[in-house]
Amino acid sequence: MQYLVSVIEQFLPGGVREDETGSATADEMAAINAFNDGLQSEGHWVFAGGLAAPDTATVIDNRSGEALFTDGPFVESKEHLGGFWIIEAADLDVALKLAAEASKACNRKVEVRPFL
Repeated sequence: MQYLVSVIEQFLPGGVREDETGSATADEMAAINAFNDGLQSEGHWVFAGGLAAPDTATVIDNRSGEALFTDGPFVESKEHLGGFWIIEAADLDVALKLAAEASKACNRKVEVRPFL
């Protein structure tokens, strides 16, 4: 079964990340790369990616048949999706174990959700 592991970034007013750098430190990147290597070697890797800052987002609403484009995130919040992993795991217990390792590697909170 596949799971989405979402990385939760915390932002202060003005869009600066809580630690004021806006991106992973060199140590965090090394830990993330090592975690990714482990996912790949153990057969859990499907796909992963980091996301640009929320202020780079564009929301599109085409429900009325005429597309409306709005700059910025769809929700103003101090927490935003900063990146993600899509992993393959035998069950939720395995996915949660991997997500705990992901949280430690990227030094951020993560959320786990199964694909339907």
